[in-house]
Amino acid sequence: MTGDEILAAAQRVRAGGPSALRLARDPVNQPAVSTWTEAMGDANPLYRDPDAADASVHRGLVAPPAMIQVWTMPGLLGSRGGDDPLGQVNSVLDSAGFTSVVATNCDQTYHRYLRPGERLAVRAELLDVTGPKRTALGEGWFVTTRSTWYSGDEAVGTMDFRVLKFRPSAGGTGGPPPGPAQPGLEPRLAADPESAAAGDDPIMRPAMSPDTEFFWAGTRVGELRIQRCGECGALRHPPGPACLSCGSTDKQEYQVTAGTGAVYSYVVHRHPPVPGKRLPIVIALVELTEGVRMLAELTGISPEQVEIGLPVRVRYDQVHHDLVLPAFEPDDPDVLPEMAIEVTPTVVVSTALATRDFYPVHHDRDFAVRSGSKDIFLNILTTTGLVQRFITDWAGPEAIVRGVSIRLGVPCYAGDLLTFTGRVRDSTPTEQVIAVTGACSLGDHVTGTVRLSPKAQEQGGAS
Repeated sequence: MTGDEILAAAQRVRAGGPSALRLARDPVNQPAVSTWTEAMGDANPLYRDPDAADASVHRGLVAPPAMIQVWTMPGLLGSRGGDDPLGQVNSVLDSAGFTSVVATNCDQTYHRYLRPGERLAVRAELLDVTGPKRTALGEGWFVTTRSTWYSGDEAVGTMDFRVLKFRPSAGGTGGPPPGPAQPGLEPRLAADPESAAAGDDPIMRPAMSPDTEFFWAGTRVGELRIQRCGECGALRHPPGPACLSCGSTDKQEYQVTAGTGAVYSYVVHRHPPVPGKRLPIVIALVELTEGVRMLAELTGISPEQVEIGLPVRVRYDQVHHDLVLPAFEPDDPDVLPEMAIEVTPTVVVSTALATRDFYPVHHDRDFAVRSGSKDIFLNILTTTGLVQRFITDWAGPEAIVRGVSIRLGVPCYAGDLLTFTGRVRDSTPTEQVIAVTGACSLGDHVTGTVRLSPKAQEQGGAS
């Protein structure tokens, strides 16, 4: 089948209009909500505690907004209707040899929160088919659909969903890519005293000398000490045997700094591997409040969110029983605190089941490996749910999530650490937009934005 024939078939599907409404198997229900929140680690009381929910702006229990797709998932034995546009286009592309699929984008908008007892129905339509495109997975086609959910006659949410249908490589059945792993770089923690004593110390230890001993003694007690000349009072870093201002080699003292400053310059280190570190890492030249500049790792923020002038504050990381390294983190109310999740096999499997996604790559390791992956991995419904949890953990349980828009990057496999960072990008009296990144050892697993409204803005059937 030629590209023109594929586009013509897609045009016929689009001309057929939206699918018929497909009714959810079950109403919104508390057992499913409880299963989902437990699997996601979401402790928001408004989803499970009737007393807290009654006292909230919602005046009763509500379902997590990121569950909206869960309610109409076909499930283990279900199937989509013959008029489902994604199914129709997938059939066309399958016949043309584009038999593998991976989700790439998900843009959800929530008109209001849902309550237990509501039974949803969904209608889907085809928005766009583009291709053929050369991608890292090979030649493929991008298919974008829009789903609209209804409670009765009321539209309660929409989702624009994009997948890549691609031709599997020779010798494989296709499947999600393993990601741009760096050979020899596996997730590692700083060595413990026993392994260090045995000579197996993965951390890089800084050079120490009589001139710098005071500095490292300071980090061990939570002080950022900068050398000060006892003769002329000039500050300097890194420490040295002589003052660069007056040349004195006597009376070299130190001053305890406030530990605050701003990013003067920075680099993103992506290669070569650094023992004990997950790449990429940000190395920043920080201008301290006292005027001295020093180099250190910048943590708690994704590389894409770093900018010159970013306010930072020192933190102290004990990487060994006798070594505490200074690092910096954002000192900015618009920067969200990190959220790190150990993505165990249990997390991958339990969240897939909680989102009613029974595709074997999320629970059957042998199937996942045969499909071209190195292990089971998180599904996109889980990633959406974790992004929502990250935001509401920070904003508070009564924050009103209006939309989640994400783009998937590398897979997040079982055994990895998924770290979320975020920053308020825009803020008005009626809406905040927060940029979010979720990174694992292979790189950025997810990037996107979340839209929040103040709790007083909540209206409609959930208020």
